[in-house]
Amino acid sequence: MITMYSTAWCPDCKATKMALERFGLSYIEINIDQHPEGERLVLEANGGRRSVPTLVYAGQVTSMSRFSVAKLQEWLEQVGLLEAARN
Repeated sequence: MITMYSTAWCPDCKATKMALERFGLSYIEINIDQHPEGERLVLEANGGRRSVPTLVYAGQVTSMSRFSVAKLQEWLEQVGLLEAARN
């Protein structure tokens, strides 16, 4: 399952959630404003930037900041979830 590190105020987070739901993909959401350990992971994964949403699946991490469906699809393909999203 995908883990999405997000904030409540982030428009890219909302867009990513909507796209994942349209693709029929499940995810766990961790709000980094409420979970310091999540914030630490985001900072570490993004070179010290608080870049959200940050997605994690099978050890693969990416930021979906400046969200686009194409960007999400590319990452889903890299982690082997694109076929699941298409079905």
